[in-house]
Amino acid sequence: MTVSVVLFTSDLRLRDHPPLRAALDTSDAVVPLFVLDSGIHGAGFDAPNRRAFLADCLGDLDGALRERGGRLVVRSGRTAEETAKVIAETGAGDLHLAAGVSRYAGRREEALRRETERLGCRLHVHDSVITAVPPGAVVPAGSDHFAVFTPYFRRWSQERLRTPHGAPRRVSVPEDLASDPLPERRGLAGVAPGLAAGGEREGRRRLLAWTRSGLDAYEDRHDDLPGDATSRLSPHLHFGTLSPVELVHRARARGGPGAEAFVRQLAWRDFHHQVLAARPAAAAEDYRTRHDDWRSGSAAADEITAWQEGRTGYPVVDAAMRQLLHEGWMHNRGRLLAASFLTKTLYADWRVGARHFLAHLVDGDIANNQLNWQWAAGTGTDTRPNRVLNPVRQGRRFDPDGDYVRRWVPELAGLAGSAVHEPWRLPDEERARYDYPAPLVGLPEALARFQHARGIG
Repeated sequence: MTVSVVLFTSDLRLRDHPPLRAALDTSDAVVPLFVLDSGIHGAGFDAPNRRAFLADCLGDLDGALRERGGRLVVRSGRTAEETAKVIAETGAGDLHLAAGVSRYAGRREEALRRETERLGCRLHVHDSVITAVPPGAVVPAGSDHFAVFTPYFRRWSQERLRTPHGAPRRVSVPEDLASDPLPERRGLAGVAPGLAAGGEREGRRRLLAWTRSGLDAYEDRHDDLPGDATSRLSPHLHFGTLSPVELVHRARARGGPGAEAFVRQLAWRDFHHQVLAARPAAAAEDYRTRHDDWRSGSAAADEITAWQEGRTGYPVVDAAMRQLLHEGWMHNRGRLLAASFLTKTLYADWRVGARHFLAHLVDGDIANNQLNWQWAAGTGTDTRPNRVLNPVRQGRRFDPDGDYVRRWVPELAGLAGSAVHEPWRLPDEERARYDYPAPLVGLPEALARFQHARGIG
């Protein structure tokens, strides 16, 4: 009997899963394996919200496999070591997994290659599983990656995507193969009270509902803060319960401006992955340094704490930060405003914000998180690195009636309309009725400070 191992990582689904499809096509039996990686735990990347969502995903994956006669095998420890044990226990001749882009994923693949060579097992690394277009598939002349999105998107759009696979009807797993218990969400400490459910079934439910009711209006409404009109599929893309290839195909089949705008966002995700694949150091270092001397000291630390807790005195920023704490997720426009405020209004190091987001975001992804933060800070791929977003103007534009602010900053719920964006303008007697802080810093003062730091003007 021929056996293959399929190592699941950030691809926790059965539909459109090239590694699983290849294993089923070439082997009598398949071991669907997930390793609870002690290295990720040691690095602190398995934050509570992602641990909870992962538990949902693994439980759902195991249930879907059992419906097809199989099961998920779970091991705990170092991925390469535990995978090697399963290969030895089953005599597997092939190991299949999806290609990753982070430095950690690269080291994991190198360790797996050493173990498979030692055991005489063939290693197959599959592209277009975690991204729609693989990093390195499109490159400009004279470089190993695109540093600007627009020319990347033109080339990306011309790529012919593979046809998505359906889910297998049956998966035969070797008997008597030991498995650790599935992790559970129940009992995990520090999980956001409004955290969404995970798993492929839930991802597909959200996808189908949003395709019917939200996709067509996406171009006009994706920045609508109170309307909450984004897809909310980012956690499912991060954990791979949905296939980015399938999402591009579905959107293109639907057609229209909304679908085109959504495909563009999927291309941004691939863009960041190809940047990080070519420049792994960008996970912690400026992609394009501006030689910033970020503020430090006790005053800056107090301001950062206020930003983290949603007490900056700027209601739309505070609303976004409180949404993060409650849901483990934040509206895309809120992320941009919060990041711009920290890095350019408070002039704090983008890495501080990136760490805070990774501690809470259920969709916290190294490529997207770090490079989006650098884009906002002006140290990444943004071609206008010194742009500063005014939180009052942004609030009035994307939350014109103040509903998003009142939803997440209930102490201002008594303020009607757009006045909620500038509570400091209220008469002293009225302002005293609201338990809400004064702004940490005046916007003209902050802008002058930033411009001086960057040598502008």
